[in-house]
Amino acid sequence: MSGRPIAAAVAALLALTITPGAARASGTEASGQATATAACAIGLGSVTAGGDHTASGIIAGSPPTVQEGRTFTDIYPDGQVRLSSMIAIDPDVTGTGGVYSGFVVMGSTMYNTGFVLTEDGEVDRSRPTVSRVGGGWGDTTFFETSTYWVQPRPFTSTHYALRADGTLTRWENHYDSTNPARLWINKRSATGFAAVKTMALISQTPTYETFLANTRGGALYTIRLPRTSPLKPIVKKVRSSTWQGFEALIAEKCGQYGTLLLGIDKDTHSGYLYAVGHANGSATVIQGLGKVPDTFTDPVYFRHALRPGDAPILFGE
Repeated sequence: MSGRPIAAAVAALLALTITPGAARASGTEASGQATATAACAIGLGSVTAGGDHTASGIIAGSPPTVQEGRTFTDIYPDGQVRLSSMIAIDPDVTGTGGVYSGFVVMGSTMYNTGFVLTEDGEVDRSRPTVSRVGGGWGDTTFFETSTYWVQPRPFTSTHYALRADGTLTRWENHYDSTNPARLWINKRSATGFAAVKTMALISQTPTYETFLANTRGGALYTIRLPRTSPLKPIVKKVRSSTWQGFEALIAEKCGQYGTLLLGIDKDTHSGYLYAVGHANGSATVIQGLGKVPDTFTDPVYFRHALRPGDAPILFGE
């Protein structure tokens, strides 16, 4: 299979979440019903214990279905990757079959990482794309990158990290064709999140970003992070119990206002899919779509997204 069909297949899967007129995970404002159909999907990625990078799709329905993808072998050293950000896919880089890029934490070190496919769809081992960002990430329990680009605004990305002591930190990257890139700047932190087990990005706007987070005690919260200084999170409880089993949460936009949410229980190697209405505290509508017919045995899971400008802008809160 050539690289172009592989990249096109991934792009088609991810494009399901932005199809005009697609079924929405949040229904009409009047009814508040949460619905989802196969028009919504999550581009799921993982890093295996053997350092392979996998790509597959979780498609909404009741029950959900799995679209098997591709495994790219020996991308990372065995057993080293602890965390991964969202991984972006650019299927249209000239002379390639596509480029995958993002950030991973191996041990206590952060890397800007990825890989290039040849036009035949194989990993181009002559073009490694791994570069060291820096150390000091040993106590980080969660990391994510949010990219936001709505023309004519300049492309920006934001990094978020949660430490074991409950400190949530944000850095900004700014890209402008008229100025050099400014990377990992405007560091801002907030404390008080030690109970959080994991999070998933559900909203990206010019003025704030929002995460959905579960706690070890089972509660589910939204954490809105205004793009202001100092960093002052706005926390709302969505549910008070039953969410403690998930070690990973993966979210994707579904329709204009909703979110398709995958919860992964690493203890039982199980995944469960939910349609989440536009977040509004305890009034948020959540519809369980059922158990995903797959086995989740990998140590690290993340969201695949199209390159900035083509990826859907999340608006779950």
